[in-house]
Amino acid sequence: MGNCDPYSDPSEPVVVMQPKCTVEGADIVMQSVARAKTNSAISALIEHIEVHYALCGFKCLFPLATLRFRIFAPLAVTELRRMTVKIMQRLVFVLLFGSGAVEAQTEPPAAGFQPVPELAYRVMPDFFKVPDGMTVGEASGIALNSKGHIYLFQRAKPMLSEYDESGKYLRSIGEGLFTHPHGLRIDMDDNLWTTDDGSHVVLKLNPSGRVLLVLGRKDVAAESDWLFNQPTDVAFGKNGEIYVSDGYGNSRIVEFDHSGNFIRAWGKYGTGPGEFNLPHSVAVDAQGNVYVGDRENKRIQIFDPEGHYLREWNDIGYPYGLFVTPDQNVWMIDGGYDRILELDQNGKIIGALGEPGRAPGQLAWGHFLAVGKDGKIYVAEVLNWRFEVFAPATPSGKVAKYIPSRRMFWDRVASSGWSTHTNVPKN
Repeated sequence: MGNCDPYSDPSEPVVVMQPKCTVEGADIVMQSVARAKTNSAISALIEHIEVHYALCGFKCLFPLATLRFRIFAPLAVTELRRMTVKIMQRLVFVLLFGSGAVEAQTEPPAAGFQPVPELAYRVMPDFFKVPDGMTVGEASGIALNSKGHIYLFQRAKPMLSEYDESGKYLRSIGEGLFTHPHGLRIDMDDNLWTTDDGSHVVLKLNPSGRVLLVLGRKDVAAESDWLFNQPTDVAFGKNGEIYVSDGYGNSRIVEFDHSGNFIRAWGKYGTGPGEFNLPHSVAVDAQGNVYVGDRENKRIQIFDPEGHYLREWNDIGYPYGLFVTPDQNVWMIDGGYDRILELDQNGKIIGALGEPGRAPGQLAWGHFLAVGKDGKIYVAEVLNWRFEVFAPATPSGKVAKYIPSRRMFWDRVASSGWSTHTNVPKN
């Protein structure tokens, strides 16, 4: 490796390196990080690593010519050093174990998954008869009312639409109410409840689309007994209690009475019992217990109706969306490993369905799901811009062919193309 400590003049935006993909070279760079004393020095090193190894795909066997870097807004030296060491640790892993593992390193490989039975379902392509000319976009939420009508919540106008049980379009409602749709639920009276992580509000609409209740304040993000910060989902207790998972900006569950009066909140950011790393979904069983999809902790936590921690289920994947069926089994859409799970009342995986991909029956960021009285499964997929329907089929007696090994559609690196190295406007 060439001069890996070119920081005698940190204000100089020209860095000359001739790196080689060797463990020795990575070690030299990490030593350079330890010696670097300024923001600019570490910033240049970070950008060099990202650009060089992204371009070469961690497979380069040749020197890289002189690179010129623009130094971006400075961060704290200690933070930049931490980020760079993390990058280099990933590089060393690849050098030791091969380039085929590189993309998985921003998300650790899945561990502990065993073969499970295949859930007996078949996909029903093009189930929803979307009118000609209607815009589609990221599919976020889906729910069914007592008639079996399906409501679709998407991040394109019209954002909230109703279809009958055969997939025929009926109407769109709620025009102008939503900013960035997230979750959708329907209560026992067929009222629609929407969570909007763009405007930070939870809305209750009657079946005609009239707003009956507003929780939070539009476009105001905070943590209090009346405000949310990017709420994600809502569920209903035995006595009409309202549970809101709050969500991206806060790390808590907020409980209200049936009229919207604050009762309590619990949770904080963390990994311990009763702590959350993105509470993304919430559901309630027949006993009133509250199930929280603690998404980035890869677990479901279960609480009593007053928020006391009871237990948790691990080794299940990423619980993006939860749905409790009348038999008290819990259905989960795993938007990280992109499959559907049915869990029994003890958290054991009964079976699995789906795999990552773009074809019908495959999933890409499955976000929420609902299960109909007839057993059909309805899924909203963010990346595929679609709502999929799976119908019960004859059991195959086989195990599910897909066993998760890594989180799909997640890894990324900073862009390093033309537009990031020039001030010349696009034309």
